Amino acid sequence: MLTRKELLAKYLDLKWVSPYKKIIAMADREAGVVEVHEFHARSKCIGGAAWEIYHYPLGSNLVLKARREGARNIFTIRIGETKLNLEPGLRGAGIESVDFTQDEIRITYAGLAGGGIAATVCRGLAEGVKGVEIFERGGGSKLGKATLVLPLLNKVTIGVDDTDTKETGATWGLVNEIAYDLEQNNLGDYINHVITQLYPKNPYKTTNCVSIAASFAVRPDLADDLVAEFESSLRRFTLSDNTGMVIYRKCEVPASLVDYGKRAKTMLLSLDETKEVAKAHSIELKKITGERGLIGALASIAYSNDPDEAVIVYD
Repeated sequence: MLTRKELLAKYLDLKWVSPYKKIIAMADREAGVVEVHEFHARSKCIGGAAWEIYHYPLGSNLVLKARREGARNIFTIRIGETKLNLEPGLRGAGIESVDFTQDEIRITYAGLAGGGIAATVCRGLAEGVKGVEIFERGGGSKLGKATLVLPLLNKVTIGVDDTDTKETGATWGLVNEIAYDLEQNNLGDYINHVITQLYPKNPYKTTNCVSIAASFAVRPDLADDLVAEFESSLRRFTLSDNTGMVIYRKCEVPASLVDYGKRAKTMLLSLDETKEVAKAHSIELKKITGERGLIGALASIAYSNDPDEAVIVYD
């Protein structure tokens, strides 16, 4: 077992070792999954990120979802253990096991050749890694295998709608700046910003009719502080009398909540239904200056893991 500091001293001078920029892992106990965000080598290696998004689901049945945003990969991984059947060029890498304790997440990676170096040393050098247990270093034509130890974080997603007026303001920008400030103040990692297109014929819209979801990876003991600071800033800077905010504290978005989001794209939904759906999914509702914004804010949670679908206009 080596700490990140020990790995840096031992391997950083090897020119063919390209460190991942950062790795973040969040546990969803209820769903039995871990969501991992990996910022690939130097946050520049888009090719390596694309290679992993293709190979990891093929190499491991623990990988339930995989998507890429630039050089960042986002994996949803089932808790458990599996046997990998790696084959050069076809299934070059995978995840053997995932588990977590009260404060740590442990992920065992394995890969062939360069995929093995990525699985061991390159990931071990990333910000956010506590340590790595290397079984086989890999490189050349050899297998690489290691267990990464990461601090357990929770996911908090905050949905917001209706902060501007017809004269001034921009909800997407306000949410982005509040979320950025929270990250700068070390309350959590700001990991996603999603714009959800709502029903464009809504008579109450300002102009484009969108709502915003911002997601964070947060230490469990800081989650309530992050939410409180976000709420305080939103109350201070909103320009609308109908601002609503919602808080979701899980990684996975269930199909029934996605259905609510789809309907919010195609019709006007009622506040009563919004409250019922929120209660069914343990989503907290916060009236900032009014309740109307809660409808769109909840819809933004439905698409918080799917930014490309979120922006599409539904007929």
